Amino acid sequence: MSKLFRRYRAVTLPTGKEINKRTDQLPDNIVERCPSCNRLVLQSQIAPHYVCAHCDYHLVFPARERANWITNGNFEEINETILPDFSEGFPGYEEKHAKLRKKTGVNEAVLTGIGQIGNYSVGLGVMLNDFLMGSMGTAVGTKLTNLFDYATEQRLPVVLYIASGGARMQESILSLMQMAKISQAVERHSQAGLFYCSVLTNPTTGGVTASFAMQGDVIIAEPNATIGFAGKRVIEQTINSKLPDDFQKAETVLENGFIDNIVSRDKQSQVLQFLLATHQGAGEVNHGEI
Repeated sequence: MSKLFRRYRAVTLPTGKEINKRTDQLPDNIVERCPSCNRLVLQSQIAPHYVCAHCDYHLVFPARERANWITNGNFEEINETILPDFSEGFPGYEEKHAKLRKKTGVNEAVLTGIGQIGNYSVGLGVMLNDFLMGSMGTAVGTKLTNLFDYATEQRLPVVLYIASGGARMQESILSLMQMAKISQAVERHSQAGLFYCSVLTNPTTGGVTASFAMQGDVIIAEPNATIGFAGKRVIEQTINSKLPDDFQKAETVLENGFIDNIVSRDKQSQVLQFLLATHQGAGEVNHGEI
């Protein structure tokens, strides 16, 4: 009888919305949710090259951490003080830019500098996903142009880690002009016989894809990265047709011959060192016998 009339306390399970709310209240840099397997990943579980501990999905890699990771801590930033011209007066642009500078600790959507990958000195650029989605404005254009020109002067190869939503709308036509400006610097570097490798990360889109991202002597991409020009929805609306789920994924882009290879982060240092060794001495004049 005692068991028959025993009282049981009801337990109310939290809803998904409540769980997400509680997760959002956790301190920064403690936990994040993998967008691929949807499992929570503790910061302590994330590998130094920022992949999910559960499924090896390539998470967003903070730019400064990536620069220090690929150079084994031998990264020296240059052109860090360059800022865009705010004279166009786009509403709220300057204030938003200032908040992002404070939040990220960098002045623009790309870090540029000199570093060493293995035993090879390189000009290195790393674009920031979290700074206006890595969009290309006048400051980004100037920093990358200066990087290529400095590398040409010092006879250095260039490696760019690229992530971008495209040209920056807040700077109007000036942002589109950066495509030609950077491309000319890439061409000067190429005419000097020097090596340029572009590494396309998630996402690489818009005017960046239409210019320097696809001008590398060797173009590699990270697994599952989105690579394209116009967005998928825009194309579907234009052609009035449904596109496949893997449209603009790195694997599909490779299959159609637009990039040279897909390289996971755990192999990137090895692959880049091989490419740098292969192209070592590129552009040097041979003064021996002909």
